[in-house]
Amino acid sequence: VPRMRERPIADLIDGLKQLGADVSCVEETGCPPVTINAKGLEGGKASISGKMSSQFLSSLLMASPTATGDVTISIKDELISAPYVSLTIGLMKKFGVNVQIEGDMDGQPSFHIPASESYQSPKSILVEGDASSASYFIAGAAITGGTVTVRGCGSESVQGDVAFADVMEQMGAKVTWSPESITVTRDPNVQLKGVDVDCGKIPDAAMTLAVAALFA
Repeated sequence: VPRMRERPIADLIDGLKQLGADVSCVEETGCPPVTINAKGLEGGKASISGKMSSQFLSSLLMASPTATGDVTISIKDELISAPYVSLTIGLMKKFGVNVQIEGDMDGQPSFHIPASESYQSPKSILVEGDASSASYFIAGAAITGGTVTVRGCGSESVQGDVAFADVMEQMGAKVTWSPESITVTRDPNVQLKGVDVDCGKIPDAAMTLAVAALFA
């Protein structure tokens, strides 16, 4: 509880207020606890910072289809961890909501959700495994020359970190994709090679790559 009261959420509170929510921090710290007088979201336009956490934008996006009016959310500075926002949008699409994107996701994008959009049950859905954690086993196969298949995320994954497997392929591993799994192996006669990679889109897998690089 003490640590939660040190977590800054002022940007999220500000965004909710712009969309008509009656919400405020109990203290003047911009941190929990929070008081919410629930009466739904009216909709409208919200301009928020994307520098603190992409989770705030994801929260507003997920809530937007429940608003009574159209919702437009714009980023006023820069959006960090854009792949995780893309993950949110991809999952919303599986539940029937199409988010309209304007601008560059790596810059100052804006997102529009019409009031006509509403959640619909897909009847069944795969709850994916954590692609960031899967990177450990993918790297293990590339390093040792063994074969590993990780299940629960594959070519149809909405998680950006599955791209870590592409980096292993660039380094010399063989990668086979299926919709819900990734198989990685390496011929022991093929040495891993160093690569120059921008990990901005796979931030949680960057440290795994650093370990794999020791064997290149």
